[in-house]
Amino acid sequence: MAKTSVDKQLSVYLYIPNIIGYIRVIMNIVAFALSVSNKPLFALLYFISFVCDGLDGWFARKFNQVSTFGAVLDMVTDRVSTACLLAVLSQLYRPGFIFLALLALDIASHWLQMYSTFLSGKASHKDVKDSSNWLLRAYYGNRLVMAFCCVACEVLYIILFLLSENQSGSVITVSLAALSQGSLISLPLSLALFGCVIKQAVNIIQMKTAADACVFYDMKRKEKP
Repeated sequence: MAKTSVDKQLSVYLYIPNIIGYIRVIMNIVAFALSVSNKPLFALLYFISFVCDGLDGWFARKFNQVSTFGAVLDMVTDRVSTACLLAVLSQLYRPGFIFLALLALDIASHWLQMYSTFLSGKASHKDVKDSSNWLLRAYYGNRLVMAFCCVACEVLYIILFLLSENQSGSVITVSLAALSQGSLISLPLSLALFGCVIKQAVNIIQMKTAADACVFYDMKRKEKP
């Protein structure tokens, strides 16, 4: 018996990677609800949710359950969870503007990239094979590079969250103090800083190239008779 449209729709919602996505959303809600009262548990739940971000993609390819809904759910969950953590950090450190600027860059870069992808007719915002920028191609073309940078950013934010003690601390002072304490914290913090810097550079480049793509689309449209 052929599946109805409702059955097909339901089957997509119940794809394994999409179920993992729902679990990520729930974990993030619980994590941020506990962020003030239980910082270690928040960090654990947040990091597990981030790890699941890699698992859902693996399951999607493994069981041929790749879906547009799943891709959107994955990106929205990533952006919202990172945005919430950056917003929290902006209230824990001074100057808080640093984290708000990172939040704005993250959203603007990915939104422009998604929209330019839509205009160009590409299937994924990660398709940058035709980009002239080597760093952008290296980032999206190599899963290990992208994974390192993404993990580095989240680990850096989690470390800063765990190190925060009051609402008047300087992020620079706290970071320098942590880097001078020894390899137990300085090594992962150094690696996280390095990966985060690369990712922010990619975000800036991505935002510029995506903006150029939108302008180029307008130019081509105006040239048509």
